[in-house]
Amino acid sequence: MTRHSLIRKANILALAVSATLSGLVQAQDSAQDTSTVVYQADYFAEYAPVTAQDMLDRIPGMSASSGGSGPGGVRGSPSNSRGSGGGGAGGRRGLGDGGGGNQILINGKRTAGKNNQASTQLNRIAAGQVDYIEIIRGTSGDLDVRGSGQVINVVLFEDLSTSSLSYEAMTAYTWDHEANPGGALSYSGQAESLDYLLSAKAEPNHRYTLTKENSILGDFSPNDLVREERIQDQPGYELSMNVDYAINDRSSARFNALYGLNDSDADVDRWTTNLKVKPEQTLQVREDDYVDRDNWELGGDYELNLDNGGRFKILSILNESNDDGLRERYKVINSTTQSKDLFLNTVARNTERIVRGSYTMNLFEGQDLEAGVERAQTILDSKLRLATDSASGMASAAFGGLIPVSVSNANSEVEEIRIERFVVHNWQLNPRMSLESTLKYETSEIKQSGDVSNKRDFNFVKPKLDYRFNFTPVLQLRGTIEKTVSQLSFRDFVAASDISDNDSNVQAGNVQLRQEEAWEYDANVEYRLPDDAGVVDASVFYHDMENVIERVDVSSSPTRLESANGNIGDGKRYGFRANASLRMGMIGLPNILTTSRFTLQDSEVTDPFLGIKRRTDSFVRGSFETGFRHDVPSLNLNYGLSWNNRFDGNRKRYDIEDIELEAGDPLWDAFVEVVAFNGITFRLETARDLLAGMRCRERQRFVGHIKDNILEEIEDNCSTSGRSLTLRINGTF
Repeated sequence: MTRHSLIRKANILALAVSATLSGLVQAQDSAQDTSTVVYQADYFAEYAPVTAQDMLDRIPGMSASSGGSGPGGVRGSPSNSRGSGGGGAGGRRGLGDGGGGNQILINGKRTAGKNNQASTQLNRIAAGQVDYIEIIRGTSGDLDVRGSGQVINVVLFEDLSTSSLSYEAMTAYTWDHEANPGGALSYSGQAESLDYLLSAKAEPNHRYTLTKENSILGDFSPNDLVREERIQDQPGYELSMNVDYAINDRSSARFNALYGLNDSDADVDRWTTNLKVKPEQTLQVREDDYVDRDNWELGGDYELNLDNGGRFKILSILNESNDDGLRERYKVINSTTQSKDLFLNTVARNTERIVRGSYTMNLFEGQDLEAGVERAQTILDSKLRLATDSASGMASAAFGGLIPVSVSNANSEVEEIRIERFVVHNWQLNPRMSLESTLKYETSEIKQSGDVSNKRDFNFVKPKLDYRFNFTPVLQLRGTIEKTVSQLSFRDFVAASDISDNDSNVQAGNVQLRQEEAWEYDANVEYRLPDDAGVVDASVFYHDMENVIERVDVSSSPTRLESANGNIGDGKRYGFRANASLRMGMIGLPNILTTSRFTLQDSEVTDPFLGIKRRTDSFVRGSFETGFRHDVPSLNLNYGLSWNNRFDGNRKRYDIEDIELEAGDPLWDAFVEVVAFNGITFRLETARDLLAGMRCRERQRFVGHIKDNILEEIEDNCSTSGRSLTLRINGTF
């Protein structure tokens, strides 16, 4: 079936559904707008919340549909241990595209930031400053964000000329018996027309990872045993500021800033026992891996409401991140002697500059139109230096005293200039039905200089339809048809350190990479149970993809096989999702909130190495997650537990010389929290898996290209980072 026939059928179906639903609406004269659900501050009083996030965690449906917290506010979900071929930086392009998840607003406004955004502020806003929380289920030109899900609007009191100081002291205890302290301070308040939020945070991140690997040769005889211990410290330090100023009744401005440090220091010890010889021989190597990392961001926006009902808004973001990584490996001769055999230095600076302006006007009753333009400049400046003890040439002090190795595309700058023009039409067809139509036209220029010179131009037309209908005040249908374009990761364009394979040092870049595109068809039905008893929803989706990004052959010669992230052609994804967030009032326990998620999905692409039909390697087959949180107001106590299991079977990752299959144990997470004297909250939680589950990978290595089907060895690798317990103490002055 061609894409054009799919679009024609979708349009016919949309017209038929619209006609049917219009008749239903016209038959009900008493229809009212029921797209917004409001939770006043006193709704949360019995739970004694400390922050706005605490309040949101008590609302049914928020954990299930947002994709953020798990049941009971327990974070954590399975993730791939090795980067997928997806290659993109994640998400879609453009500030105006909110994607499919829930979007967060503060006082009806978005935060002009990507690292410092509204969702990150919820843990820093004191609960006493929150007037009410809106769950906006419809579409409107008055909203600052566009998305296919719901909009969560946290509204603060306007008449408070006070300030508050929130604090958090914490200690994380890991399974290697290390205790790491941290903490946070947030100072927020209002002074006449000024709202402000100042925050400082120090978050510990210590991890001890144990990995064991058993490999056999292609004839199934023993090969070697590998044991690796990795101790990594990656504390995060962050300063942030958010300011909102109401200039007058018609205009307002917001400004935010962020600065962060996130250095990483890892010590690795690896023992490899050769089983092919008798007696067995063990080789020990040691690695020092260090990354000096910092980032900053500035953002601001200005809004002006005109006498004619129109609204003008301009938004700007500037951010930069800097990584300077050094990996040095040593062969351990004995307890006092070691010999360096690898030096690998990678330096990367990412810069992003975005400005977006738009004008919104009222067309007719129930209709408004937004038109605007967005310009973005994204730059990656990347440098890589590699040296070994076995290369030919002269050793260099600038390369750690080893012999430099020439690496193709090691020093490059990649720049993209993207301009997007957009028009958004919102139409409230009647009190129950709304239709949002979007048309975007994007032009893009990607230029690469340095070791490689290349310049390419792209243009995309990206339409979208978002249709919503409230059958009843508690039953809503949502449907979207959208053309999407993924955001590229510029690190896929250049040579980069390969941290996923101990037998490889560098991954090649691909200067011909282009954006992944998709036509996405989604339908969702949501039912809100009476008396705030819960929310259930179900959705189906079908994504018709172009230029799918996975591993491709970029070999410079038949004797030097190399692969990189590249475009492998067309593909498809489809599936079903269901969420349920229910209060157990039916059994007399209304303060128990259960949350479950179920996803079943599949995909199909043509493998570029073998020419076979297979699943995409970055798209899991599905998952099931369930859990609960129980509030006991009489004891000022709440606790929760979650279980998350990913469907791992028969999802392989194909590369030019190997095939990988991943699997892992389910994740268990838990917490217990008590509000003690003076409103101080004590919370004990598992920062990582409660049962210290294993993540495993089977890698089949081949001699030469995998199409030759000459099996060299099979590696069975399993690792765990153990459990980590965190104690948090929160309070507000």
